Amino acid sequence: MPGKAAPMLVTKQMYQAMAPGSVIVDLAAESGGNVEGSKPGEVITVGNSVLLWGGKDVPSQLPFHSSYLLSRNMVNLLLLMVKDGAVVPDFSDEIIDASALTHGGNLRKGS
Repeated sequence: MPGKAAPMLVTKQMYQAMAPGSVIVDLAAESGGNVEGSKPGEVITVGNSVLLWGGKDVPSQLPFHSSYLLSRNMVNLLLLMVKDGAVVPDFSDEIIDASALTHGGNLRKGS
């Protein structure tokens, strides 16, 4: 809840038992953290070579990242379909086939 300390969900004892190279993401680091020892805006090594990322101002970062992800996916999908400067969908490609709902004025999938 806003204004209250985050509940402790992962203790030092828990992450010391994790495999080396494990990564923990603490999205509540700014409000005290869900992971013992997390620090907002920092990546630290804890326990047995476990990385702990303490998120800082995570909600303000989401719109940028989601817009970037969507735009990169759209560009890559279009690049898959462009041949010699024209959009030519190759329906033998599983990504294009699964993505195309209509083609040439006809419904391709479902109804």
